[in-house]
Amino acid sequence: MSSLSRELVFLILQFLEEEKFKDTVHKLEQESGFFFNMKHFEEKALAGEWDEVEKYLSGFIKVDDNRYSMKTFFEIRKQKYLEALDRNDRVKAVEILVNDLKVFSTFNEELYKEITQLLTLENFRENEQLSKYGDTKSARNIMLLELKKLIEANPLFRDRLVFPSLKASRLRTLINQSLNWQHQLCKNPRPNPDIKTLFTDHTCSTPNGARAPTPVTLPVTAVAKPSSFAPLGAHGGPFPPAPTPANVNALAGWMVNANPSSSIQSPVLAASSLPGPPHQVSVLKHSRTPSNTLGMMDYQNTDHEQLMKRLRSAQSVDEVTYPAPSQQASWSLDELPRTVVCTLHQGSTVTSMDFHPSLHSLLAVGCGNGEISLWEAALRERLISKPFKIKDIAACSVFFQAAIVKDSSISVSRVSWSPDGNFVGVAFTKHLIHLYAYQGPNDLRQNLEIDAHVGGVNDLAFSNPNKQLCIVTCGDDKLIKVWDLTGRRLFNFEGHEAPVYSVCPHQKENIQFIFSTAVDGKIKAWLYDNMGSRVDYDAPGQWCTRMLYSADGSRLFSCGTSKDGDSFLVEWNESEGALKRTYSGFRKKSTGVVQFDTTKNRFLAAGEDNQIKFWDMDNINVLTSTDAEGGLPVSIAFTFHLLMHFRVHCFDMVDALHQSLPRLRFNKEGTLLAVTTADGGLKVIADTDGLKYLRAIEARSYEASKTPLETKVPGTSMVANINQHINNVERVDRSSPAGPLPILNAVDSMARSIEKQISLDDKSKTWELTEIVDPVHCRMVTLPDSTDPTNKVVRLLYTNSGTGLLALGAKGIQKLWKWSRNEQNPSGKATASVVPQHWQPNSGLLMTNDVPDNSEEVVPCIALSKNDSYVMSACGGKISLFNMMTFKVMATFMKPPPSSTFLVFHPQDNNIIAIGMDDASIHFYNVRVDEVKYKLKGHQKRITSLAFSTHLNILVSSSADAQLCFWSIDSREKKKSLSIQLPAGKAPVSDIRVYFHSDQVHLLVCHESQLAVYDASKMELIRQWVPQDGLSGSISSATYSCNSQLVYAAFTDGNIGVFDADSLRLRCRIASSAYLHQTSSNSQNIYPLVIAAHTQEPNQFAIGLSDGSIKVIEPIESNGRWGVSAPVDNGSGRTASPSITNNSISEQLQR
Repeated sequence: MSSLSRELVFLILQFLEEEKFKDTVHKLEQESGFFFNMKHFEEKALAGEWDEVEKYLSGFIKVDDNRYSMKTFFEIRKQKYLEALDRNDRVKAVEILVNDLKVFSTFNEELYKEITQLLTLENFRENEQLSKYGDTKSARNIMLLELKKLIEANPLFRDRLVFPSLKASRLRTLINQSLNWQHQLCKNPRPNPDIKTLFTDHTCSTPNGARAPTPVTLPVTAVAKPSSFAPLGAHGGPFPPAPTPANVNALAGWMVNANPSSSIQSPVLAASSLPGPPHQVSVLKHSRTPSNTLGMMDYQNTDHEQLMKRLRSAQSVDEVTYPAPSQQASWSLDELPRTVVCTLHQGSTVTSMDFHPSLHSLLAVGCGNGEISLWEAALRERLISKPFKIKDIAACSVFFQAAIVKDSSISVSRVSWSPDGNFVGVAFTKHLIHLYAYQGPNDLRQNLEIDAHVGGVNDLAFSNPNKQLCIVTCGDDKLIKVWDLTGRRLFNFEGHEAPVYSVCPHQKENIQFIFSTAVDGKIKAWLYDNMGSRVDYDAPGQWCTRMLYSADGSRLFSCGTSKDGDSFLVEWNESEGALKRTYSGFRKKSTGVVQFDTTKNRFLAAGEDNQIKFWDMDNINVLTSTDAEGGLPVSIAFTFHLLMHFRVHCFDMVDALHQSLPRLRFNKEGTLLAVTTADGGLKVIADTDGLKYLRAIEARSYEASKTPLETKVPGTSMVANINQHINNVERVDRSSPAGPLPILNAVDSMARSIEKQISLDDKSKTWELTEIVDPVHCRMVTLPDSTDPTNKVVRLLYTNSGTGLLALGAKGIQKLWKWSRNEQNPSGKATASVVPQHWQPNSGLLMTNDVPDNSEEVVPCIALSKNDSYVMSACGGKISLFNMMTFKVMATFMKPPPSSTFLVFHPQDNNIIAIGMDDASIHFYNVRVDEVKYKLKGHQKRITSLAFSTHLNILVSSSADAQLCFWSIDSREKKKSLSIQLPAGKAPVSDIRVYFHSDQVHLLVCHESQLAVYDASKMELIRQWVPQDGLSGSISSATYSCNSQLVYAAFTDGNIGVFDADSLRLRCRIASSAYLHQTSSNSQNIYPLVIAAHTQEPNQFAIGLSDGSIKVIEPIESNGRWGVSAPVDNGSGRTASPSITNNSISEQLQR
């Protein structure tokens, strides 16, 4: 085939792709052999359509072409064979073996025999080389990586893997050029030629012998696809027409090419006569690249003649819709939020944020554990927190019930305020959306739960079609849906061919519509009717993209990242449907999806790696950037592959782990900017006006706290007087720090603060330590099959999903308990209300470590992978890695001596484990390459604990000689060494444990003689508590709650103490009588050896007792928490067990 014929095939392929003849496209690719579509190949392989995979592949290579081709077909057929075995479909497996794999026996007989022997095994994973074969999905992904390498290395695919770079609709362009040339050759060219066919050459006939004037130009899209849409003048569905009906056809009008005619006189084709609706300008509906028109149909109508005149003018969109900023306009960098005013420690990965539309420092936050919180940024105070809870699982679809039973983890994908600030909408990664009514600072009530989509709900937004507040959602099921506030579905938009990533509702004049983007890069627009999408075109990068309008709604922007990691921030020219400008400044490759926001009709901001970048909307270059004083996320992708190839031996631990780039959100005024941090929190950054605003709130809060001490009037009168004073303040200049603040439900934040202070003052006068001595005052469950005095629990931890408990006994045996999802426990999380199941695989295997003969001296240690797939433990012998599903030993390593005494995964690389040893050294072991990368030496006795701070980039270690060492992770140098302050005459014989607060700065140190809090940034002690009064026994174990607001401590006399984490003041004492049956004579000798906090529920903990039993304990439902915070002076002569500040520690310890 000639070169030109080959190029014609590519033009036809492009045309077929644009017209969505997908099957025909791939058939032509296969039959011509000119272009191998890797994306199509991947889709078929991941879907397991093996016949289609081989059929497509056979258009390019044959099995016996070369070794690359042979290996490619072998990998495909091997995977097909293993999947049949995994399904226990022996008949199909034999068929594949005989018909597909037999051909390879002539090249490697031994390999074929080995494959055949898999038929004799109950589970082919019993074969050592296949023991790490995962599930079908992960196996296909790994196979695909191998196939890509083989295809790229195969010389037969040379020049067939890249599609030529063509302008959009190139074939149409060539046809238009041909028609233009034919029109020039006409003896009597007409201004509006009537082109009815492409089958014959075009000629013009002259009516009445008159010569036509020279035609005007028309865009190259003259040869257009006829519209299939009906006129859209009438609204259907639940929204009635407005009194003055809006012509919804104008949606196309303000998007279509603004210059349908030109003053340039050239003899080219003036218009297409292909049929279409009246008044329709011919444009391509399916434009494929942003460089051409968006492809919207122009449905003109006399009802919007005025709007059309404005939008069809030759001016740019900027000049038509709002005054363009002057080039000489003066502004300062002080207008950008760049000053960090506070860091808020959420305690879980923040996945979405949104500021209240009028209370500018009130921030709604959604988390990776499904929790939502409201923060008052000015007061650094979390007003309310709502953990994820299914309102009525029986009302949910069977698809959701099956999904949540299979995997109970769920996170927030979007949290959004309604435009009036009265509602908060929350979308989750599985099916559901929740709607909360906001009634005040501590009043957030769930109004609605909707099983909205099959799969994840990827985005949620509010809209007001015909002045009716609605919720717009999109999801993995490729749908966009519109709901009213009762949960009734109003619209169901279908048309995307991939999961829908985001929605952007908007209103232009009185035209209301929704933009949507999908993960295949397609952008569509919808009116509130059932007439289908009005737009179909590609976003830059053709992957995950979000669209946003400027604050005044006049300028449209989008930001997204391609699968290759290239990020695109662009502004659209709405009148032409083309890119107006593309902003520069992103690094070449990003391993996450870049997030962005707009503010003040002037600035754009995007988070990339550990910084925030700002742009002036009218300048493509980065204006400035900030790292917000450090601690912002850096996108890291860790990929650890499981064993797949028969001849390759390797060890890997977990699936890929992705950490997102910084997420950010401006408040409505653009004075504050919230940005996520790497340690599960967020920072609030302010500009000069934002600082004034926050200081004003702080000043009012301070004045409010002083007022009760200076005023004798009752609280209600005080609030009334202050509100009167606030009304007078309304006349103060808003630029002043004392300027007025928004009033919520007619009560100013200052008044609310005063009421809160009065309440606290009243509480302080009656405060008493909460003491629980009876089982009826708490909820408790004993785990079945846990009591075994000979294998007492020495290490205890919750699974990261919060659905199970893992215990390591002194004999090296690990046990796992799981809570099931049912009517009594709809969340499936660990709870004291339901007895869990002692879980074991069908094989009956136990997770048993090697234990030496002198087991009295061993120190058991354990660490759990982030996705709960693997657990690593040791009990004096080798370290063993267990599969949490099968309980099989995946690998053993680090044979003693020295013996390991503590294990922790490196926070930035799950391939690396920090191991504390009994020879006082710390080893950093890389599991993938099976070697110790480096060692840290600085202690004198065995290591007892390790803790990483990603925020400070340090490792803290403790040892049996009461020493703390602070190490730099990067330089591996010891920064400082401290000895904990022991009471006089006390020898450092017991272990020390260290735990980082969720802020990654404060460090809890637990020793039998004390609890202490250190500031790790300064490496100094700031607070300490020693056993006293009702808690005089030695401390056996302690830990932070999951949100780091509480410290749980167990004592050798059987008591359990609950402390405020910040002050180390006791707020609740739980006596042993509350959780032990006082029937046996030895019950007095039973006490908690270890205590563990639930990973998602801050008021739940578990204890492992000296008799081997394990109990889960929670407060009773009517209370829901362990006592109340203890005041410094309770006003009644009785004080809470005090903590000791730094300047009095030495004195206290000498007593």
